[in-house]
Amino acid sequence: MVFCSCGRLAVIKTSWTDGHPGRRFYACPIQGPCCRWIDWVDPPMCPRSIQIIPGLLRARNRNEASI
Repeated sequence: MVFCSCGRLAVIKTSWTDGHPGRRFYACPIQGPCCRWIDWVDPPMCPRSIQIIPGLLRARNRNEASI
């Protein structure tokens, strides 16, 4: 079990930012400014994945929007 800095049981979320695409992290279950603690679950991705995944996500989103 992992707890955030405010003492709540942390949840696992997935980052879809360009810098950390698909990387999982622990976060406080309460969204908002009260507790901004995070801790990575996964190791950093290789540089090539960081280059490719955001482009694939943008292409998929464009395709879904056109349907």
